[in-house]
Amino acid sequence: MTGPIHLDDRYDEPDQLRDQLRRILRHRALIALGLLLGLLGGLALAQYRANTYSASSEVLVRSTADPFGAVGVSADNQVSMTTEQQIATSAEVARRVARTLGRPQSQANGLAARLRVSNPMKSRVLRFEFTAGTPLRAARGANAFAEAYLADRKARNDSAVRRATGALDEQIGVLNQQLAKDQLERPDSKTAAQSQLYNLQKRVLDIKSRDTDAGDVVRRASAPRLPVGPGLRTLLALGLVCGLLLGVVLAWLRSALDSRIRSVGELRAALRAPVLGILPDDEAGEDLLKVGRAGGVRTEAFRALAFRLRKAVGPEGPGRILVVAPRDAEPAEEVAANLAAALAEDGAEVLLIDADPDASGLADRLPLMPYEAPTLEEAFLPSGSVLVDTEVSGRFAFRSGGGMGPLSRSAVSEVGRGLPGTDSCTVVVTGPFLAHADALALAQRVDGVLLVAGLGATRQDDLRQVQELIDCSGGRLLGTVLDAARPRRRLSLPRRRPKYRPASHTTTPMELPAQDSTLTVSRR
Repeated sequence: MTGPIHLDDRYDEPDQLRDQLRRILRHRALIALGLLLGLLGGLALAQYRANTYSASSEVLVRSTADPFGAVGVSADNQVSMTTEQQIATSAEVARRVARTLGRPQSQANGLAARLRVSNPMKSRVLRFEFTAGTPLRAARGANAFAEAYLADRKARNDSAVRRATGALDEQIGVLNQQLAKDQLERPDSKTAAQSQLYNLQKRVLDIKSRDTDAGDVVRRASAPRLPVGPGLRTLLALGLVCGLLLGVVLAWLRSALDSRIRSVGELRAALRAPVLGILPDDEAGEDLLKVGRAGGVRTEAFRALAFRLRKAVGPEGPGRILVVAPRDAEPAEEVAANLAAALAEDGAEVLLIDADPDASGLADRLPLMPYEAPTLEEAFLPSGSVLVDTEVSGRFAFRSGGGMGPLSRSAVSEVGRGLPGTDSCTVVVTGPFLAHADALALAQRVDGVLLVAGLGATRQDDLRQVQELIDCSGGRLLGTVLDAARPRRRLSLPRRRPKYRPASHTTTPMELPAQDSTLTVSRR
């Protein structure tokens, strides 16, 4: 027996990165949505930044130490710039700015929230950056904060001088009283109190002579010409990049959560069974039966499926084949009918059995030949069957077991009996495999099961469940067929009871249930 044939297609690539990229690109709508959201975000950010301006001023902070006595001392040791940076953003400075700008004191915290104070490394410069809705307000706010900080620092320096000199003045007063007393007792004597008084007076003069200015404004803020942040083009480009990343992430999540079959590789990986055929989308006609009646790429795909099926089963012929689909019977019916026609085209005697217990309308969709009197060819047909009108070299008969209750004994018996002859084949089609558990009885009586999956319509969980049921029933899964037709191509005709009278002449008489005797003749 020949081994199974593995079918490769353009989706089968060994590179996992390429396969993942193809999975992501299937969801182009999500990528486009991400790009749109990114573009809208960039526009919104540009609109928000369009009314935001920032101006900055710089202040050189002076040290309160003696500049001549601080030789060799670093600037960081003379002034704590971290402390001054915290003071510049304090509430007291914000209240001074509110008074300068004529704002109420309740808005002081709001003004401080718009300020950013920074200190360039290894310098005694404070940079005041103020943000406002107009360029003029931004410049006024930056300058107001710089001046308010200098005024606050000068007030603190003056207060420190007053506290220091006040304590020294008290000591000087005490010494003056002591000297006056000593002068009364010893007018010509010179005491140590005079020397101490001289030192204290000199220290007071030194403290008062020092410069208490807080610093200088080295750069005043001017009204900016452009708003804060990058321009419109930059924001749009940034938004598109972020939107692309968002779309790729959404597409990746969608592909990771999507369990539907999207390629031959996914179908083979889900079932670990060979893919015997890929049915492409064909715009030529909407007829169910194509082999022997119409041409096109889909017709050739059915012929290739029959060839691969013969190779997969072996040289003795396909035998009895059950064609099923997990949850939709229409793709399985189309595959079964055209597979039977393709096998008959090679000269085989084929019997197509519709074993759907729900009385499907497959008989209404097939070109059945009218029956009036048994011809020589019809005399050797299996009981209850009728010929199908198609241009093939072999014999193609059809028998319906629908409407006979749950999986009629006649259909099961016909599958088990098969057709006479060595080059004969029986193709059986049933309803959705997962919807009718009685189809497992057929899976036990056939030589192999052919599973039909729809591209983008069949879920991997359903395929695994079908495979598990077939294995449990003792059946054999020959392979799968991937139907790549778009959903609009799949026929949705109403299911009606077949209107034909099957042949009752056969070389091997078979007793049929009473339901078959009510069938009537329908001419094409």
